[in-house]
Order: sequence, then structure tokens, then C-alpha cells
Amino acid sequence: MRRPFFHAITRFIFFGNYFYGICAVALSMEASLQQQYPLNSLLYYTIVFCATILYYTRAYITEVTVETTNKRTNWYIQFKRWIFFSQIMLTIIVAVCSSIFLYHNWTHLRWQPWLTWILIIIFPATAALYYGFNHPRLGRFSLRKSGWLKPFVIGFSWAGLVTVYPVLCYSIEQGLVFQPSLIGLFLFIKNFMFITVLCIMFDIKDYAVDYNYQLKTFVVKVGLRKTIFYILIPLCVIGLVSFIAFAIARHFHIMKIALNLIPFISLIAVAWSMHRRRPILYYLFIIDGLMLVKALCGSVAMIFF
Repeated sequence: MRRPFFHAITRFIFFGNYFYGICAVALSMEASLQQQYPLNSLLYYTIVFCATILYYTRAYITEVTVETTNKRTNWYIQFKRWIFFSQIMLTIIVAVCSSIFLYHNWTHLRWQPWLTWILIIIFPATAALYYGFNHPRLGRFSLRKSGWLKPFVIGFSWAGLVTVYPVLCYSIEQGLVFQPSLIGLFLFIKNFMFITVLCIMFDIKDYAVDYNYQLKTFVVKVGLRKTIFYILIPLCVIGLVSFIAFAIARHFHIMKIALNLIPFISLIAVAWSMHRRRPILYYLFIIDGLMLVKALCGSVAMIFF
């Protein structure tokens, strides 16, 4: 009795994209702590959580039509009505919370410099272009269709959401002008690289489908082995070495360095294991779970060391 219930809850959290919402909030908190800013308001984290779920669920509710061998797709078909109503509720929550945020901070927002407005616009615009548009005059366009570019688009959008936005929105709430910093830039690049690597790992799961649709992802273009040993692991090692050099230059406590190394080492270990075919929940739990591991390790390191 417990086992079917556990599987149902697991699918609800991971297939329903609630885990992505949790990861987005956790990474946002980590970025605030690492940039030595106070945490954002509950209103802000509610927007981040709900908007992340809405964004990722959109692909499935617009494309799922018939049953397949894909367990995640079949889950969306099975709970199609419930997902439809949950999307409406999440949309209402995001709209109400965003309206409250704008109502209280519009005066501060109006006087922000042009750089702040560019940062406000560029990340949601990039995320929107990932899905693209189908216009009768402009034609069809989607960054998602560019297989090699897709991981970088997702990584860029996530890095903006969880690195730039927490500090930017806190500055707006406090009536301050957002000031980009060197550590903020480093953290943005680190999150960008980290999530891009996770996206390339996820493309390994979709290798057969992408190959049939001639979507030129890294694994389709260069093969599984070369993707792992010439792209994934080198990127992980570069990120690891860069962090160590940065940590030494900033005189980090040894425990802070050790805790922040855990996600990188875990990333390399998971990349090494990708040569074996895995079930979909492995990718959702283990690979996406590395985002939560990173957030927890980074937050603990900042709070205690």
C-alpha cells in the first residue's frame, strides 16, 4: 500500500515540475547568501516557485496528445484535467503576487537605470524564445529547435533567474539601485555552466527521439562517448578548477571550499555514469537533484563558514 502511494507522490513532484520550483527557490536563496544579501520576501519566492512550474509544464500540456512509451507523457495524459486547472491556479497566483510586487515597488522600479531594465527583460525574453512563436507573417521560430544551442539557452535563463533576479529584486524592494559585482558575475557564470551541463546530460536521455527528428544536440552530433569525455567532463573540470582558484584568491575557509566542491565532484561522477541507459526518474531525481545539492551545499557553507 505504501509503495504505490510513494510512487504516486514521486511522480507528482517530479513529473509535475514541482521539484524544479523547489530547486529554483533553493538556488535563489543560495545566490543571495553568496552575494551577501538578505533573503527575499515570501512573495518573491512564491512568484519564482509558481512561474517555474508554469513554464516547464507548458511544453507538456501543449504537445501531449496520444499515449506513448514515455512514462512522463502518459502521466500528463492521465492527469490532463487536473494539470489544466492547476495551471490556471498557478497563473492566478503569479498574476496576483506580481501585481502586489509592482504596486509596492513601482516607484522604485521606474527610476532604475537602463542596465537594470535590460537585466529585467533579457532573461524572460530568452526563456520565451526557447518555446518561440508561430506567426502568420513572421513564420515559425524557436531556440528549442537548435539542438546545440538549447542547453545554453536554458542555462542562461536559469542563471539569470537564480543569480541576478534575487539581488536585483531585493534592491528594488529596498529602493536601491542594483549594482552588479564581480562575485555576482562569477556566480552567474558558475550557475550558467552548471545548469548547461545538466541540460546536456538530459539530452542523452532524448538521444533516440532527437536523432529521429534530426535535432542536432551534442550527443546526436558527436556521439555519446565523446559528449561525456570531451564535453561534459572537461566542462566540469574547468568549473572545478575555476572555483578552487577563485576560492583561494578570496581566502575562503577550508570547509566552505570543501562543501562547494561536493556539487562539482557529484557532477563529474554523474557525467561518468551517463554511458549507461537510465529510467526517466533517474534523470529527474539524480541529475536535476544536483541543483538542490548545489543550493544546499552553498547555503550551508555561507551560513556556517
